Amino acid sequence: MAAKTRELRAEGKDIIGLSLGEPDFNTPDFIKDAAIEAINQNYNSYSPVDGYLELKEAICVKFKRDNVLEYKPSQVVVSTGAKQSIANVMQVLLNPGDEVLLPSPYWVSYSALAILCEAKYIEIPSSIEDDFKITPAQLEAAITPKTKMVFFNSPNNPSGTIYSEAEYRAMAVVLEKYPKIFILSDEIYEHINYETKPFSFAGIESMYERTITVNGLAKAFAMTGWRIGYIGAAEWIAKACTKMQGQITSGANCIAQRAAITAVLAPVSKIQYMVDEFKTRRDIVVGLLREIEGFKVNVPEGAFYVFPDISYFFGKTIKGVKIENANDFAFYLLEKAGVATVTGDAFGAPSCIRLSYAASESQIREAIKRIKEALS
Repeated sequence: MAAKTRELRAEGKDIIGLSLGEPDFNTPDFIKDAAIEAINQNYNSYSPVDGYLELKEAICVKFKRDNVLEYKPSQVVVSTGAKQSIANVMQVLLNPGDEVLLPSPYWVSYSALAILCEAKYIEIPSSIEDDFKITPAQLEAAITPKTKMVFFNSPNNPSGTIYSEAEYRAMAVVLEKYPKIFILSDEIYEHINYETKPFSFAGIESMYERTITVNGLAKAFAMTGWRIGYIGAAEWIAKACTKMQGQITSGANCIAQRAAITAVLAPVSKIQYMVDEFKTRRDIVVGLLREIEGFKVNVPEGAFYVFPDISYFFGKTIKGVKIENANDFAFYLLEKAGVATVTGDAFGAPSCIRLSYAASESQIREAIKRIKEALS
């Protein structure tokens, strides 16, 4: 989709991009100032493989403040983005033939990384009618003797779904029966929530030792290019991830780490203006999409995506173009409406497409206007 978008733009066509999972805000000035100060203080040497101690201590403060989680610096590993954090964990815990359970829809890299580890990923399907949430019964039905890890991502990419504490505790009741299964809780969109405050899975006492909590600065702090992610985990897992990372990238960027200390210690109120704007955009995009016949839309509680079910259009011919699946539909919108989205196939949800509202209100309104006209 990105390649096709670039191709069309090179031809001079006006394409509105609603495909990227990247805030359209600039990094807040107080974080940039911290980076400038670090440069002036001559932070230019290799950083410790698992991150500066001061940053790991700050992350521990953040975990306790925001998530009521007690981690020591020896349980924290700082990486070059949350994606590397996840890759480290999967590389050190998964063996060939292990099974990874992915409630769908799920972020595209989960399945790719499972394949890289020679593990097998198992999708647990959900639907828009259930707000893209799986049930404890579905989780238990998917578990086999080969199950090694289960992923939870709340707020979710691509659906914006948030699991409540009660829903997570019901999942934990199932997992308590299977003590050899690890839980990876991806909380990168934690601060971008509108109605429900996310709950950390590791906050369940029986799950703490085998839950790896993943977070980072890319989304909530508009720091995608700074590449800082981190985990909180059992000390032996953290040590294994450090050993793995030491042979791949070593420590994360020194200047970005120094700026990250300021970011993670800042009160959430410092970034609330971005969250408030995302909520306004969410309400706009949901309202406008619901005016288009054939779009089935729920209300995402977090992140900055909407994930409509567009299966109504499958098998139909629109202005001479046959739509067989979500891929066809996404490319139709790109070519006929000039709007870039992402097919749900990539997320294990072939009936949907993902639209990001990390774009200006004017772009969102124009994009959905074009989509409506292209489908009329």
